[in-house]
Amino acid sequence: AHERRLAIYRMLVEQGPDGLPAGVIGERVGLVPSSLTFHLQSLQRAGLVSQLRASRQLIYSADYT
Repeated sequence: AHERRLAIYRMLVEQGPDGLPAGVIGERVGLVPSSLTFHLQSLQRAGLVSQLRASRQLIYSADYT
């Protein structure tokens, strides 16, 4: 599980402050939505990523602070 979270975090760091929609992240790492949510919430609780709602999409980005 940690390998998946590391892959997600690296992807978000490389993407920059604009981040990526959850669906795109899931496609790139090959995770189903329920598993992706679990990993993204873990990263968010750890303070490594932030979440922004844009209409019906959730945009995740690396928290550089």
